[in-house]
Amino acid sequence: MIKLNRLRRPALLDGGMGRELRFRGVETPGTLWSALALTTAPEVVRQIHVDYIHAGADIITVNSYGIIRGALAREKMEDQYAPLNRVAGRLAVEAREIAGRDVVIAGSLPPLRGSFRPDRVGRIGEIEPLYREQAELLAPFVDLFICETMSTAAEAFAAARAACTTGKPVWVAWTLDESQPKTLRSGETLSQASSFLTELPVSGLLVNCCPPERVTEAMPTLSKTGFKYVGGYANTFQHIPDDWELDGKKKSDGFLDLRNDLDPGSYAVHVADWLSAGATVVGGCCGTRPAHIERMRAILDQNDNEA
Repeated sequence: MIKLNRLRRPALLDGGMGRELRFRGVETPGTLWSALALTTAPEVVRQIHVDYIHAGADIITVNSYGIIRGALAREKMEDQYAPLNRVAGRLAVEAREIAGRDVVIAGSLPPLRGSFRPDRVGRIGEIEPLYREQAELLAPFVDLFICETMSTAAEAFAAARAACTTGKPVWVAWTLDESQPKTLRSGETLSQASSFLTELPVSGLLVNCCPPERVTEAMPTLSKTGFKYVGGYANTFQHIPDDWELDGKKKSDGFLDLRNDLDPGSYAVHVADWLSAGATVVGGCCGTRPAHIERMRAILDQNDNEA
């Protein structure tokens, strides 16, 4: 396994997986989303990982975001929970071997009852065992964990404490409210959420899956926390409704529309602002593609040359 202390800074995360699968013609139905591709198109999942590595990513993220026990149960596929996590981990490892670069592999621990829905998170005692189960399944394949798109302080605490039991490094990434700067979708401030983690050996604090403008506003707060790894990776979505669901009920295909002002060059302008504000980790979330990562790699390399 690649040691996290060998990771250069600023470090570059990869981009989105679910939307990228769709861009490449793979069906990603609302309930199972990107998890279904692990059985129907594993070679595409692996190739996306390879493409992000070739684009310059230092960290690739296992395609485990959509592997949720409750969602699988609704599709009568709950018995596939453990196998799918192992397949997701193995595909990332294979991609690293194919690409021939010592990138870090991150295990994704996602919201368990819907992204962007703080009202559905549940109690710590309910969700922490589920996070521990997934972390234990992914641990043999990954170098660190990212508890991502967390919408409440308690959700992040439960996921992070579960991941920490594996002995792997753990990062937390919160999704922020679209209209209130430095505020989680729960209404808690970023500072309040960060204080929840002080008793845990978390080594990275990030924000993700929100507009890049919200990441920019959050960076001064993150930079002051003193954590070694701070930063963000934004989505390219248009407005996300408060009652949105990835199941087709709110939209005919279950997918949000993308902004038309966040091509690789325009997105990179925001990333430059994050770096100037002290980000040590940058990347892309939903809607960003290998071209976005390649453009960020160019910025980081240019900064290295000028240093």
